[in-house]
Amino acid sequence: MRPILSHRLPWQAGTVAETTDDGKNADHPGRAEAVARMRAAGVNEPAVRAFVRHHEALVSGATGLVREADVEPASPQVLLDDLPDDPDAGRAALDATAVAVLNGGLGTSMGLSVPKSLLPVHDGLTFLDVTVRQVLALREATGARLPLLLLDSFATRDATLARLAAYPDLAVDGLPLDVLQSREPKLRADDLSPVDHPGDPRLEWCPPGHGDLYPTLAASGVLDALLEQGYRQLFVSNVDNLGAVPDARLAAWFAAEGAGYAAEVCPRTEMDRKGGHLVRRRADGRLLLRDTAQTAEEELVHFTDGDRHPWAHTNNLWLDLIRLRELLERHGGSLPLPLIRNPKTVDPTDPTSTPVVQVESAMGGAVELFDDAVAVGVGRDRFVPVKGTDELLLLRSDAYAVGPGTGYRLVAQADPLPVVTLDRRHYRFVHDLDARFPAGAPSLREAAGLEVEGDWTFGADVVVRGRVRLADEGGARRVPDGTVLEGSSAEGAP
Repeated sequence: MRPILSHRLPWQAGTVAETTDDGKNADHPGRAEAVARMRAAGVNEPAVRAFVRHHEALVSGATGLVREADVEPASPQVLLDDLPDDPDAGRAALDATAVAVLNGGLGTSMGLSVPKSLLPVHDGLTFLDVTVRQVLALREATGARLPLLLLDSFATRDATLARLAAYPDLAVDGLPLDVLQSREPKLRADDLSPVDHPGDPRLEWCPPGHGDLYPTLAASGVLDALLEQGYRQLFVSNVDNLGAVPDARLAAWFAAEGAGYAAEVCPRTEMDRKGGHLVRRRADGRLLLRDTAQTAEEELVHFTDGDRHPWAHTNNLWLDLIRLRELLERHGGSLPLPLIRNPKTVDPTDPTSTPVVQVESAMGGAVELFDDAVAVGVGRDRFVPVKGTDELLLLRSDAYAVGPGTGYRLVAQADPLPVVTLDRRHYRFVHDLDARFPAGAPSLREAAGLEVEGDWTFGADVVVRGRVRLADEGGARRVPDGTVLEGSSAEGAP
């Protein structure tokens, strides 16, 4: 076993503030001002270093785009179904595994102003409830310690910790329940200086993307604490992917393989057209993560081609903690992750407000920093993302079973699962969805698909069978209580 690094690391020594990066800051007034604002706000130095690196790239004209001509499709090197099931090895590996869950989002794209993780998703349970109960059930089944660590933002922390008070057995001695991600200034699109928005100064700031996980683990001391307590690997996932339960076979394989990094990928469906995927760089054969924001508009036709790129990136990651610490030490506490340039307006609800650029990075971008990174093919049961109300309605329905009898894992009750498509004019936001399904989701376990066009409100005990389409009839319509919608005959009024 490789030794744990025990000497004082650069970001712990109080010297990072006086690095050569500051000399580079002087080359761009906007960068110097942004750094000054970050330090005044108490942002940790590794996060400042990451911001400086990306700002320099922006000033030099970098776009962060990954061109189709420079990459080729990547297939998994390992399949979960081929891994041996050794219960003893699995238990030992899980006991050396910590779980980190990204929990920084408010779900603004779905009209939420509260943490997305507190949205009810099944039988009154929230994303956070299900995630916590999955971990607690796995602890009970295996005896593993499995600490759960949430990466919170300023917008989600207080409400999240209040909810966690209902789970007094969740905390593991010596480790926090969460760490607080950093923040950075939004940059004016015209000159890349920090934007001013006196009407609501909070909107002058943005999260740096979930690539901030790495400098946050370093600067908070949590990475050191995990290693000191004998944890050797980290499983990371998104809070809105309830299929992301630590798997004993994967944990045992990763521990034995000795790789520094593994990413789970799964077969793409038509609901994953805009999701990220792994590609292999032609120049050196390294795996890369490519997301929508890293794709030129004219190349989206290739990006969304499920035949050319048939594997979706789940954002379920496995990291060797010793290797991660060595890599962080080499780079001063922050990893040189690929730039994601995200154009917005300073007030996301006001398209006439000042155009800005948000500088972001993805934690999955670290794949290219490990020369032994591995893509692992897994089933769709490990990737159940909820990015919109379409997926939320499916998750709330009887197409899934979630509860103590399943260890709070999501168990599909239909194969294949139906595809739900809701009219964005009437169902885009959660409050719109709730208003049109006041009695809850219809039964979808016998459905092949549900497409709703127009403004339909569903009564109680509605059952969908086969592939159903409700057409737009030009006004508000209602599906009565107890209606059975069957196949194409459901077009128009039932």
